[in-house]
Amino acid sequence: MDMNKIAEFIRKQKVAFICSIDENGFPNVKAMLKPRKAEGLKQFYFSTNTSSMRVKQYMNNPNACIYFYHKGLIKYTGVMLKGKMEVLTDQETKDMIWQRGDTMFYKGGVTDPD
Repeated sequence: MDMNKIAEFIRKQKVAFICSIDENGFPNVKAMLKPRKAEGLKQFYFSTNTSSMRVKQYMNNPNACIYFYHKGLIKYTGVMLKGKMEVLTDQETKDMIWQRGDTMFYKGGVTDPD
């Protein structure tokens, strides 16, 4: 699959699996909604609570992977990307990925510290 087809495949998925490394060196995987924003195949922006276990794990060890898949009638197709996860808490990034309805999870709105 070429890079353009991989990017298109990723855009169509509704769920992503992210993997972090815990304090004992073991991988932890979590299903999340698709990235809020993607810049090619190099940068993906997800949203989660600052107080979450994943954030703590990425702060301690930024090694990560993201997995996207599609279950077809006969086979599964998947793409795994490996890299470094960076935790961004600046207001500019929060503004960029904010979506209507996020106040259900972030009562303080786009400036909520969590």
